[in-house]
Amino acid sequence: MLLQLQVWAFLFLQEAGAPAISFDPRVMWSQMSWLPRFVVIVLIIMSAWSIGVMIDRLIAFNGARKQSRAFAPAVAGALREGKLDEAIKVADRYNRSHLAKVVVAGLQEFRAHQMGTDIPGEEIEASKRALDRAEAIVHAELKRGVSSLATIGSTAPFVGLFGTVLGIINAFKGISTEKSTGLGAVAGGISEALVTTAVGLFVAIPAVWMFNYFTGRLESFDVEMGNSSSELIDYFLKRAHIRTGATK
Repeated sequence: MLLQLQVWAFLFLQEAGAPAISFDPRVMWSQMSWLPRFVVIVLIIMSAWSIGVMIDRLIAFNGARKQSRAFAPAVAGALREGKLDEAIKVADRYNRSHLAKVVVAGLQEFRAHQMGTDIPGEEIEASKRALDRAEAIVHAELKRGVSSLATIGSTAPFVGLFGTVLGIINAFKGISTEKSTGLGAVAGGISEALVTTAVGLFVAIPAVWMFNYFTGRLESFDVEMGNSSSELIDYFLKRAHIRTGATK
């Protein structure tokens, strides 16, 4: 409904006798009052923040994916040979991999309990708790800043709408000042309303798109970390069983 009203306003302003609206950003900016300008500045700051978050998360996610693909076969080979220390060293080399951060926590905990005198089975439970903690920490690291995209995507249209309201108020002030009800008296206010609404949508749409994209990738990372933790616990159980059998 709001967009339809704006289109009608634009068409009415192009009628004969009404001044044409300039689409030059400099001209539009000069015609705006200070309150709509403040709204546009706020929207620009929100846009800059969202772009920064997008770039940062894209770099982090792509790095995590790339290093994890190289880490998985390398650590699997070390574990097949029973070389826990070598597996930990491999994980340390891939410090941007989400899988490496989780796996190394479990390996370090399991090795520490193997060197101690804990009761049988305690090392498995301790390793599982370490893996759960690592998963939660890595998930929080990967999610950093993503929630702000949802906030920007949901609030930017309303910030633009606030500018629209201010533009309409300015239009009515123009009518009151000029003592005229013609379209020329409201053209400036309507243009302010169109600009702020358009900027609000321009900021919100990419933020919502990227939030949904990052949320999907986070879910994929969570599944991968959960599967890796489960496979590592299975490996610890087999290793503990072999060690128990050997001591008998």
